[in-house]
Amino acid sequence: MKVGLVGYSGSGKSTVFTWLTGVTPDMAASQRGQTGVARIPDSRLAWLSDQFKPKKTTYATLEVVDTPGLLVGDTKDNPRRLGILRESDGLLVVLNGFTGDPVKELENFRADCILADLEIVTNRIPKLEAQFKKAKPAKEKEADELELATLRKVVVELESGKPLAKLELNEVETKTVRAFQLLTLKPELPFVNQGDAGQTIAPNLLMHAPNALAAPVKLEQELNDLSDEERKSFMADLGMTELSKDRILRGIFYGMGRIVFLTCGEDECRSWAISKGVTAQMAAGAIHTDLSAGFVRAEVIGFEEYQKVGSLKEAKTKGVLRLEGKTYIVQDGDIMNILANK
Repeated sequence: MKVGLVGYSGSGKSTVFTWLTGVTPDMAASQRGQTGVARIPDSRLAWLSDQFKPKKTTYATLEVVDTPGLLVGDTKDNPRRLGILRESDGLLVVLNGFTGDPVKELENFRADCILADLEIVTNRIPKLEAQFKKAKPAKEKEADELELATLRKVVVELESGKPLAKLELNEVETKTVRAFQLLTLKPELPFVNQGDAGQTIAPNLLMHAPNALAAPVKLEQELNDLSDEERKSFMADLGMTELSKDRILRGIFYGMGRIVFLTCGEDECRSWAISKGVTAQMAAGAIHTDLSAGFVRAEVIGFEEYQKVGSLKEAKTKGVLRLEGKTYIVQDGDIMNILANK
């Protein structure tokens, strides 16, 4: 999954990028979108790895794309900068929690996304209208009419200041709109870059974004640079019991509608990232497309249940290793063995 990292200049966005991925920001690269990869910590996979002692342990990851900082009130250049995010699957919005007003920044960001989407759609409409003057096969003309009607519906929604996430569209309209990679249709997760440890998220921000996350990023980076002994001492003085990077990474991953299923064996233990609500057959495709095409069934056991019995052999003996078909909806933490025809 590709997550677009976005925020206004001064929000500490690039510091957050380094904190999450370990990649040093390159200003030139950020103008086109600089990419870093973050590993998603998972104590379940670590436990399985301790049990199986595999040759390799592989964690699910997030691809994070850093983008140029936005400028408040810049209606000319912000749409260009936001355009880098169109290929991302979700938006992580960094808000200034040390000197700024996170609520106002989030409102500004949402308004900028609406304007950027409006520009894309309104640029397309005149081109569609011009095509009606040309002779075309009836089927193509009908497709153009459907697209134009859909885009006019979208414009009304955007011009009223509303994002498109709640706009009711039928299957054909949804397919039409999806092609434009509109920002207001993407999952949005605000992240407050705090100045101090122990700060809480302001209630008025939670009213606008109940899923908001927060952490004192610069402080945690400084703590990371200390020796273990110094870090423990400073954290105790600050009343901190743990660093929050792992928690935040999991929060971003799950906040973007992702889950994992697990595979385990002597060669490799691995967590596989999939979208929430995916079937077993579709999940098999995350491992290899051949497994999805030839899917027969899956042997499945939830991690907690597996932990209780202690082994796949015991799971089979006690009858808790289930056989599931193509339409089974995979649950987070399922341990699966895919059975497929070659």
